Amino acid sequence: MSILSTVFLRLTALKNALPLSPLTLTALTLVFIFIVDNSTFWSIAIAIFSGHLVSLAVYILAVFCLMLAAFSLFAFPWTVKPFLAFMLILSSITSYYMDNLGVVIDRDMIQNVMVTTFTESKHLITLSFVLRVLIAGVLPALVVFAVKLKPQGKVKAALLPVVSFVLSLALAAGLLMTDMKSYASILRERKDFMSAFQPGMPLVSTIRYAKMMSRSANTTMASIGTDAKKGPAYAQGDKPVLTIVVAGETARTQNFSLNGYGVDTNPNLEKLPVISFSQVSSCGTATAVSLPCMFSKFDRGDYSYEKGVSTENVLDVMKHAGFKVEWWDNNTGDKGLAARIPSRSFTNTDNQQFCPTGECDDGIFMQALKDYAASITEDTVLVMHQIGSHGPTYYLRYPPEFERFTPACRTAEFKNCTPQEIVNVYDNSIAYTDAILAQTIEFLQSQDQLTTSLLYVSDHGESLGEGGLYLHGSPYFMAPDVQTKVPMILWMSNAFSDKFNIDRSCIASKKTDTLSHDNLFHSLLGMLDIDTSERNASLDIFASCKGSKKVVQIDR
Repeated sequence: MSILSTVFLRLTALKNALPLSPLTLTALTLVFIFIVDNSTFWSIAIAIFSGHLVSLAVYILAVFCLMLAAFSLFAFPWTVKPFLAFMLILSSITSYYMDNLGVVIDRDMIQNVMVTTFTESKHLITLSFVLRVLIAGVLPALVVFAVKLKPQGKVKAALLPVVSFVLSLALAAGLLMTDMKSYASILRERKDFMSAFQPGMPLVSTIRYAKMMSRSANTTMASIGTDAKKGPAYAQGDKPVLTIVVAGETARTQNFSLNGYGVDTNPNLEKLPVISFSQVSSCGTATAVSLPCMFSKFDRGDYSYEKGVSTENVLDVMKHAGFKVEWWDNNTGDKGLAARIPSRSFTNTDNQQFCPTGECDDGIFMQALKDYAASITEDTVLVMHQIGSHGPTYYLRYPPEFERFTPACRTAEFKNCTPQEIVNVYDNSIAYTDAILAQTIEFLQSQDQLTTSLLYVSDHGESLGEGGLYLHGSPYFMAPDVQTKVPMILWMSNAFSDKFNIDRSCIASKKTDTLSHDNLFHSLLGMLDIDTSERNASLDIFASCKGSKKVVQIDR
């Protein structure tokens, strides 16, 4: 209580202190943000400009002037305090994730934040996060509100911010021009440099996100694959097809023993006739980008949010072909992919076995799958969107009895865990995914009334502390392989491979081929023998592996 009283008295004293002009208050606040909220930025800057302190000083002064120009636009007496308080709190939040987890707040990360849920985000609100925001954000914001502003005439109050904007911008340009060639080269080669700057990167990213959303606000949905139809493999009219597409979450290929990892994280799948593709790249590094991209017809270079929300996806094409298509979700939603098909959410289901903490692990799918399979009378594609290995609370992604690798990090505060404990808890979550996939495959094997298959592919990978990075969502240009290399696993029943005339050995020979999410759209169509002009055979991994066996056309 005495600390709070002291803080209150100090803030009250500021009311009687020497008044400051809005521009002076703005400049001082900016100095505070530069010093307190940019540890990562400073460490990169010092490494880049090692031995060239004058160049570093000139560059930092130029960046300061650029930020002062931007802040000056809000340096009017009636806006300065709310704006600066917001910037202080924002910078304290973004710098925490940058400095502690290596998270870059780019446009894709802003998009990820905007579509996240409370269930997902609450684990990121830790004690150290709260303390950081209170000390570096809230308290300085209170100081800003407590400072007395120097009285100014209306004309002066209106003109000074504009003059400051122009002069600061001109000074910044002049400083950069003293060695533009060197500075441009640094920015071109070290994109991580300015990506670490707070609050510059988050502000620019927010503007880019707003522009992206405004461009897509009035888009209309373009149909694709309306010519889709089932191929000759269906002519025999035998048992219905059930293909399960498992969209994994935050699983990186490097931690799958199927792909050569030294820890036995796939003991169950190792015993099954699965094909594991070990060189698959993701479309993005966060669910909000990767999930819609991987189901779209666009490759990574051509995909954009605007195209994704205005163009039907492979699920729609399969529906056009006459399949029953359904989406089951145990994550943060379908990101619009299931807008035109039935969907079901398992998140926060009231189930003590699989949801003891209020969040469900992926075992929640199994009972529902048994009931669902018994009702199938037509060719069906079921997508199961897992919670998988979503961090930072990896320990919540598996039941206690699956904690095989110990000691395991059982907190979202990674600084309280050793690197090995973080790897162990993540490996436990991968091992649980292994168990769920194996249970699903074994169940499908037992369905004699259906022709079954399963394709698993994760949306993106995860950093576990390598290079100071944690979690995921790094800009693709600087993302390490652990965030962009994802597992993809195929299982086909004998009835399925026979029906669709798929040469297993041919498919298995591709397990080390360089593949990506770009292949998913076209390979699903090829795997299920769906004829459509949208399928690109060069991206269909099944196209060259259809055997020579003749499929007899039978009139129905």
